[in-house]
Amino acid sequence: MSLTFKLSATHRETTGTADARRIRHAGKVPAIVYGAGKAPMNITLEHHLILANIEHESFFTQILDVTCDGQSEKVVLKDLQRHPSKAIILHMDFQRISDTTKIRMHIPLHFIGEDIAPGVKKSGGIIAHSANHVDILCLAKDLPEFIEADVSALELGEALHLTDLKLPEGVELLALQQGDDHDLTVAIINKPRGVVDEDDASEAEATEPSEPNPSE
Repeated sequence: MSLTFKLSATHRETTGTADARRIRHAGKVPAIVYGAGKAPMNITLEHHLILANIEHESFFTQILDVTCDGQSEKVVLKDLQRHPSKAIILHMDFQRISDTTKIRMHIPLHFIGEDIAPGVKKSGGIIAHSANHVDILCLAKDLPEFIEADVSALELGEALHLTDLKLPEGVELLALQQGDDHDLTVAIINKPRGVVDEDDASEAEATEPSEPNPSE
């Protein structure tokens, strides 16, 4: 079940580096709300509440409710800047959503069936993830919290590609809009390290130079 995120914000008139520093020192986060044909709105949020919210993966992919001066805005998080070494959020960007305009989002993949995939269960293979997120395009009402990547049918050496993903209705993968050559690998089952196929071993023996005959 998806969580509902409601953020209470305060409007701020001033901007700039000095103002942002002052806001952070007061235990708040400077942020901006933009899009949907409206003027950008600079706001501040409570830092400790943001830290609690970003513990949830769905905070980054779901529609958020930001209330400022009694006015509610439906938004999605588009950017979050962190301090490089401290648990401090430096700035946040929120994009307003429209019922009729598609939005681009970075959505996590949830892999399922890894323990029952034949390539793992029967052949002892190791699953390698080539991607953990995908970029999608959809209307706000169709925005998924995550997309499942089912690898339960993969044999040893087989791969799951973008075209193998079962997308929710109304959701498109941006990479596939660029052509068939962008059907990237999402996951693959590799041979265990140190294991050599019989075919590979036979090929190696066939190409190995024979010992010279001393009598020749």
